[in-house]
Amino acid sequence: MSTIADVQSSHDTRNLAINQVGIKNLRMPLNFKTQGKVHHTVAHFTMTVFLPAHLKGTHMSRFVELLEGLKEPLSFEQFKQLNFDMLKKLDSTAGKISATFPFFRYKTAPVSGVESLLDYDVSLIGEIIDGIFHYTLKVLVPVTSLCPCSKEISQYGAHNQRSHVTLTIQTTQAIEVEELIDVVEQQASCELYGLLKRPDEKFVTERAYENPKFVEDMVRDVAALLLKDKRIEKFMVESENFESIHNHSAYAYIQHP
Repeated sequence: MSTIADVQSSHDTRNLAINQVGIKNLRMPLNFKTQGKVHHTVAHFTMTVFLPAHLKGTHMSRFVELLEGLKEPLSFEQFKQLNFDMLKKLDSTAGKISATFPFFRYKTAPVSGVESLLDYDVSLIGEIIDGIFHYTLKVLVPVTSLCPCSKEISQYGAHNQRSHVTLTIQTTQAIEVEELIDVVEQQASCELYGLLKRPDEKFVTERAYENPKFVEDMVRDVAALLLKDKRIEKFMVESENFESIHNHSAYAYIQHP
């Protein structure tokens, strides 16, 4: 039997290294472990490695093989190991993996106690540079915001809206997704729930009215809490309020440092 040529490993004469090459937007089932619980979801993976100037290409199939061989639920430590395993399998010195997926969490209604699921968008990003693992965790948290100005100038009522607060942190330590969700929800005018009974609707409406927040308040209040967490090396907080009385969004952004 004749040997099949390995074109990817052949020599390239253009003398141009490639910063990142690999696969993008591969959808795979994912078992994600956080706070000791395993959550079943579906993730979109992007996996890339550094390609030296003398090599023509990378071995694309090996990225998929790596995910197919993932048997343990993905936790911080498992994700870190996955990044190092990728470099070994692709024979590279640097690389990056991102996984984006919906994360579902049970919420308990504030009065009736009825349970329902609420979904959040989560991204895990791992990158190895000079042998050091860098970890980024990104969570989009939907909440309610109520306008302080509207409350102040109106005889009754105040306009409120649904807001998306996106929190991105960089760390070298394990930080659970639920921790970040809690930080955001506790600073909102009111958190969201998948299912509410009438007594719950009364509660959340009045809760928001008693706790008005500008979009500026939201990012500042969240950032103030993050500054106290020594595990976090860098963070970004974005808030977009989908205004109910305007045909545009209100937006604010804080980055530290």
